[in-house]
Amino acid sequence: MACELVKPHWDKLVYAHRLTHIDNIPYILKVGFVHQSSKKANPNYVPIGDTSIIKVRNDDLHHGYRLSEYIPFYFGPHTPMLLVIQSGRNGVTKRDPEEIVHCVVRIDTIIEQGWDCIFTDGHAVAGITEFYTKTDLTRLDELVKVEDVYARYWKDELDVDLGRRKQAEILLKNEILAQYIAGFFVYNEEAKQKMEAMGIDSCRICVAPEYYF
Repeated sequence: MACELVKPHWDKLVYAHRLTHIDNIPYILKVGFVHQSSKKANPNYVPIGDTSIIKVRNDDLHHGYRLSEYIPFYFGPHTPMLLVIQSGRNGVTKRDPEEIVHCVVRIDTIIEQGWDCIFTDGHAVAGITEFYTKTDLTRLDELVKVEDVYARYWKDELDVDLGRRKQAEILLKNEILAQYIAGFFVYNEEAKQKMEAMGIDSCRICVAPEYYF
């Protein structure tokens, strides 16, 4: 794999982003991304998500899909979920930004590998959100707008739906080997140094404080 990671221009969706605690990275480097019910799941996994949302994804069907059977990624950074994690809202344990890592997989890799997936044009549990299959990825830039998922702010009286669209997701059915992780976005140099100490080449780690709050 080429040793490079770049911040994408705002004209095309390049990466799928998965948020995780930095202490989960060594295990991810060994086994990749696996389902929560997998025998290979990390026994010492450090959770950062909203348990109420996780329960909904476990229990309910959305457009016929049980979301917990997929590994979720966002299409962009600086998400409402990240704000919840950093602020400790909704009963979520508050985390400092340097504890949180954006692990990214290239969207063109997902297409080339033919991985089974679904994706949405907004928050997956919202009633008006549309779901699409992997065959629709050829129309991704038409169905999910880069300016929506990279929006810095999503409270807009003239566009009340922006918050939903910003949280568009791609959900992968396959477990993803670590070799397919393109790289990592982190909050600061301290986080980057901690990642480098795990054996990750520095050119696969990009400091991007603007991806955080």
